Amino acid sequence: MAIIGVRIDGRLIHGQVANLWTTKLNITRIMVVDDEVATNAIEKSGLKLATPAGVKLSVLPVEKAATNILAGKYDSQRLLIVAKKPDRLLKLVELGVPLTEINVGNMSQTDETRSITKSINVVEEDVSVFKQLAAKGVHLIAQMVPSDKAEDFMSLLTK
Repeated sequence: MAIIGVRIDGRLIHGQVANLWTTKLNITRIMVVDDEVATNAIEKSGLKLATPAGVKLSVLPVEKAATNILAGKYDSQRLLIVAKKPDRLLKLVELGVPLTEINVGNMSQTDETRSITKSINVVEEDVSVFKQLAAKGVHLIAQMVPSDKAEDFMSLLTK
């Protein structure tokens, strides 16, 4: 299996993902998993511009991403999966993609969210999805950048 890292980040590909995480994990392909983004040509072109030189990019709807991963399409590559919200990753797991650990990076603040850390804000639906992921054996951590200490996300969530 070629999945090296899985990250939730509302900004998708930006400085931290493009420079710090891809370098630290020696990533050869970033896969953005999101049904809406996959059909938005403007957003996709922005993601292409943000992807580091020498790193391939896939922007796929959840079901297509699961199909490609399970078919072994990326087995020879070092894959970083990035999603805006946890529900996309829960769907991947339900479709049979073996995710063992998810790094909860950045989830932006809105009027409906509550703050978990200075960069992670959730709505109740997110909390439910995180609990379902944990129940399926996925280890959830909070780690903004590689130099930060990884913290157990579920213990932060229940504070």
